[in-house]
Amino acid sequence: MKRPTAGLVRTGLLLAGLAALCTAGAVVLGWRMTGPATARPLGEHETVTLTAAGASYFSPVRLTEVTGAALTETETITAVTGAGYPAVAVWDVHQAVYDATSHVQLEPESRTVAFDRSTAELVNCCDGNVNGDGLVWQDGIAGYAFPVGTRKQTYAVFDTVLGKSAPLAYSGTGTVGGITAYQFTEDVTAARAGFSALSATDPQSYSVHRVYWVDPVTGSLLKVSENEDLALAKPAGGTRTLFHADLAATPDTVQRLVGQDIRERNQIGLMSNGRLALFVLASGFALLAACLLAARVLAARLPATGPTRRRRLPGPADGQ
Repeated sequence: MKRPTAGLVRTGLLLAGLAALCTAGAVVLGWRMTGPATARPLGEHETVTLTAAGASYFSPVRLTEVTGAALTETETITAVTGAGYPAVAVWDVHQAVYDATSHVQLEPESRTVAFDRSTAELVNCCDGNVNGDGLVWQDGIAGYAFPVGTRKQTYAVFDTVLGKSAPLAYSGTGTVGGITAYQFTEDVTAARAGFSALSATDPQSYSVHRVYWVDPVTGSLLKVSENEDLALAKPAGGTRTLFHADLAATPDTVQRLVGQDIRERNQIGLMSNGRLALFVLASGFALLAACLLAARVLAARLPATGPTRRRRLPGPADGQ
C-alpha cells in the first residue's frame, strides 16, 4: 500500500509558507508602528499658534522698545513631499509673529528640518537650513516630533536662537486632553547668542524656559509654552530688550493636536492588534506544518505493507 507522504510534504510546505508570510506581515506592521507620529503632517499644513499678553520687543521701524503688546506667534509646518528618502521626513517650518495691539508684523523666520522617522533625530541633508543658511548644523530631535515610545530621559533639542542643541530634560507627567503626557523642559539662562543687526559689538543675551507636553505612545506634541527673553548686553552694564514674551499654545491648538494624536493612537492600536493576529496565525500555521512533516517522517519509517497472496497447498491436480 502506497504511503501518502507526498501530500503531507506539499501541505506542510504550504503551511510553512503561510507562517512565513504572516511573520513577514507582522514585521512590516511593527516597522510601520514606529513611523506614524514622525510621518505627520503628510501633504497638509500643521499650524501651532501661541499667544502672549504684555510682551515687549524692539521695533526696528520706530527704533524704540514696544511694551504691553499682545503677540500671536504662528508656526506653520508643511511636509516636503517627494524628498526621495523614505526613512527621512522633511518639514518646512515658517514662523510669523504679529502684534495685534499695534497691528505690526514682526520679522518672519523659516527653517527646513530633516529627521529620522523612527528616532526623530535631525539629519543634515535634504536642503536643511535656518533662515536660508544651509551651513547651520542642526542636531538633536525635531522638537515638534519626538520618537514613538518617548522615554523619561533628557533629550537634546535644536534651538534656532542659540544655533545649537540644548538639553531638554524630563520634568514630570501630566494630562492633556485626557491623555497622559510627559513634560520636557528646556532651560537656558543668559546665554550668548551671537549678534543682531542692531549692533556688531554688543552680543545678544538669551534666556528661555520652554516646556513641551508629549504623548509618549505616539511621540506627538500636545502642548507647548515658552518664556523667552532676548536682549543686547551692554559693555557698561545693563541690557536693551529685543524680545520678551510669555507664550502659550491656544486652546484651539491644543484641542486640534489632541484630536490628531487620538487618531494616531487608534492607528497604532489597529496595527498592534493586526500584528498580534498575524503572529498568532503564523504560530498556528507553523505548528500544523511541523505536525504534518513529523507525520511524514513517521510514515517513512514504518515498514511498507501491501496485499498478501495466500499460499496454495499442493493437491491431486498437481499430479500427486
